[in-house]
Amino acid sequence: MVYKNFFYRFIISVLLISFYFFSLDNKSILFLLITFIYIIIFYETYINFKKYQKLIIIYLTLSYLSFLLFYIKYFDYNSLNILIISIILFDTFSYFVGRLLGKNFIFKTISPKKTLEGYLGGFSLTNLIFIVYYNVFKPDIALINFLMLINLIIFFSILGDLIQSFFKRKNNIKDSSNLLPGHGGFFDRFDSFITSIIFILFYSIL
Repeated sequence: MVYKNFFYRFIISVLLISFYFFSLDNKSILFLLITFIYIIIFYETYINFKKYQKLIIIYLTLSYLSFLLFYIKYFDYNSLNILIISIILFDTFSYFVGRLLGKNFIFKTISPKKTLEGYLGGFSLTNLIFIVYYNVFKPDIALINFLMLINLIIFFSILGDLIQSFFKRKNNIKDSSNLLPGHGGFFDRFDSFITSIIFILFYSIL
């Protein structure tokens, strides 16, 4: 069953990433894709989250309005790509390192499967990948500022995951829905983006 879930998780991840990169050719398609994802998450919240529902809706609305403002006034492909890639790398590395080496469980009452080893592995390997990226492509930003951006995204990524896990625990559900085999629901899959896009908006403004 574990391998079956991993297979589903891998296939769905590849499809979602493919949809995202396909949409990069057209800003309007990207907007519609992300808006569609938010609509599904609102639907999952309405159907499956009875406790704290109004609070979750406010949280999701704030996130979507942040995305909307970013899209209208501050849209930048580089910032969005860094956000998406940081989340994917950190989530992937944390998952595998946690499963292979994870022993010290943290946040047990909120997200019982998260381990210190997983977080440290995700943090270290994501930073390593971006250091290599920086030295190869040499973006027009100081390395320290670049890594600070990456690690702030990681921080808000973790925060988004914990917020969503908190709401699930309070509602006694394992997944937000079963719409994405191997992942649960769209809220489960995009929990890190929901919080990180708020940060990216403020980063863009500043």
